[in-house]
Amino acid sequence: MSGHPQKIAIIDDHPAVRDGLATRISLEDDLTVCGEAEDVADGLELIRRTGPQVAVVDISLKSGNGLDLIRQARAENEFVRFLVWSMYDEDLYADRALRAGAMGYINKQAATDSIVTAIRSVLDNKIYLSSEMSSTLLHRLVMGQSGLQNQPEDALSDRELQVYEQIGLGRTTVEIAEALTLSSSTIETYRARIKQKLDCHSMADLARRASQWVLERG
Repeated sequence: MSGHPQKIAIIDDHPAVRDGLATRISLEDDLTVCGEAEDVADGLELIRRTGPQVAVVDISLKSGNGLDLIRQARAENEFVRFLVWSMYDEDLYADRALRAGAMGYINKQAATDSIVTAIRSVLDNKIYLSSEMSSTLLHRLVMGQSGLQNQPEDALSDRELQVYEQIGLGRTTVEIAEALTLSSSTIETYRARIKQKLDCHSMADLARRASQWVLERG
């Protein structure tokens, strides 16, 4: 790459994480951080104002959801590329991130230099996933309907899946509301929707199923 440094926006709800990523990016002569944001509204405004080449986006933001941000931003600006950088399991969210319009997914537990590799891959218009996830998605594509079967949880929306995972971890409604920056009544609404979509007979049945699902995913 030549000319002006490529502009990178960072959208994450943890200041320390943003600072760490910005510091790592600053070590690259051809990359520069053009701004930071912590929620959907500020993230969209940042993208409109600075026009980054790549926006690194977390799934859980201070308010809203990173995948929703990507969908909205993509509808406004087709030239911005998105890389999801999250603590959530790649096997759980990578496919959803790509369908939302991201060009890559990287787990925050990956080596520090991997984020720069991922950013450069996205800048080159290449999809970035771990080799394991790339193989899994390719297998699904090749096998089609006769191959790997969709799981019932695939019917859940991105936010419903977040709530479902929290239920499986044994969190209370209040704890989930605090973690996702939502009201307790909203979480209860999500619980009811998830229960219906997964055809659970009771909230206790939902809790058992969610716990088993979390355990199976390690």
